[in-house]
Amino acid sequence: MKKNKAQDNNNYIVAKNKKAKFNYIIENTYEAGIVLTGSEIKSLRKNSASISDGFVTFSDDYEMFLNNIFIAEYKFSAGFFAHSPKRKRKLLMHHKEIVKLKKALDTKGISIVPTKIYFKNGIAKVEVAVGKGKKLYDKRDAIKQRDVDRDLNRRYK
Repeated sequence: MKKNKAQDNNNYIVAKNKKAKFNYIIENTYEAGIVLTGSEIKSLRKNSASISDGFVTFSDDYEMFLNNIFIAEYKFSAGFFAHSPKRKRKLLMHHKEIVKLKKALDTKGISIVPTKIYFKNGIAKVEVAVGKGKKLYDKRDAIKQRDVDRDLNRRYK
């Protein structure tokens, strides 16, 4: 695997959630640490992750968990040390931010979704976004605007 300049500095994006901006109106984004096992880190460094179906839940004692993201099993690890690809993963944030996010989640129509997983100074981070779900007509408007922009770029290049 060829490394680019960003990967040499241990700062690069592993996975993006392209559906998030289409399905939600993003209001705020937050950076969170993520608790991972060794084989999960190795898989992330090989860019074997998908977060398109991921979402965030809370426990009763104000802990955040990232659900339904897929991190492929690392093929060189022994069976005992291998991880479950879709397991629940704990997110690490300051308590004040967690309380703020939990209050936002209590509002009707608000969801907390992961938008990207990346490495920052060699440490895996997750960007989570507070988003309000778009209606069907909002999605149609976004598709229409994207098509118009694409046509304009083709004509005037």
